Amino acid sequence: MHFTGTIWRPPYEANSALLQVTSGCTHNRCRFCSLYDSPFRLSPENEIESDLKELARYSRNVRRVFVTGANPFGVANKRLVPILNLIKEALPSVETIGGFVRIGDLKHKSEADLEELAALGVDNLTIGVESGYDPALAFMDKGHTGADIVEQCSRLDAAGISYSFFYLTGIAGADKGVEAALASAKVFNQVHPILIGILSMTIFPESKLYEDIQEGRFTPAEEIESLREIRELIANLECSAFVSTAHVSDAVQISGSIPRDKDRLVGALDHAISRADESQLQRYRKSIWSL
Repeated sequence: MHFTGTIWRPPYEANSALLQVTSGCTHNRCRFCSLYDSPFRLSPENEIESDLKELARYSRNVRRVFVTGANPFGVANKRLVPILNLIKEALPSVETIGGFVRIGDLKHKSEADLEELAALGVDNLTIGVESGYDPALAFMDKGHTGADIVEQCSRLDAAGISYSFFYLTGIAGADKGVEAALASAKVFNQVHPILIGILSMTIFPESKLYEDIQEGRFTPAEEIESLREIRELIANLECSAFVSTAHVSDAVQISGSIPRDKDRLVGALDHAISRADESQLQRYRKSIWSL
């Protein structure tokens, strides 16, 4: 199999076959991110064909393929569709194909493009929206706004393509967590993510944000504030979605469905906050060496 650098995939894609179709990120400007250190590259067709033959040999009954790279669905349909057809031909058992996509990528897809992807089995795309709080999105150079999230995800809804969100706690900085949570809940309640994976921001020296902190342009939120942010986000969610903090970056791990489990989740967070020790939580944060 051909893989470039560290391969990132969501926890819920653990049972999916992984196929590299791109490497690197077309945007690569998010200030908090240190995941992609190679230039964006579309895998050559011969590499993809070789990898598909290997998958067909060892994963003959695979039902889902997760195509890797920071945003493979940002590739134009005229180049992406032939790859999806190769997947379907080589692995007839495949029912759905997923991967990462940016909100900004979706702006360049027409309704016909999205319908074409849906017809080829593209479903449950993963979107790192990070937040619905515009000041944080602007500072972090995410390339989209809360309104963009609503507009583009509504287009996915119309095309019949489901999607999951990554939410990044702490992205707004110190004393802005609750404000960011309320703004984000307002945005998320207007669309239909099937899952909201909550990650807590962990800053590595390779990121631009690390330099921002050193030079006083950004003050990180304390760990207890981040827990309060998660609490307020979940308390104000009204959309039907599975919510999870089951990630190494999360010091408190909970999961459940909204609205069914909202009271239980909020109660668990209230309990964790009441017993939280800031210094202990910070030690945990500093112990994380990789996401």
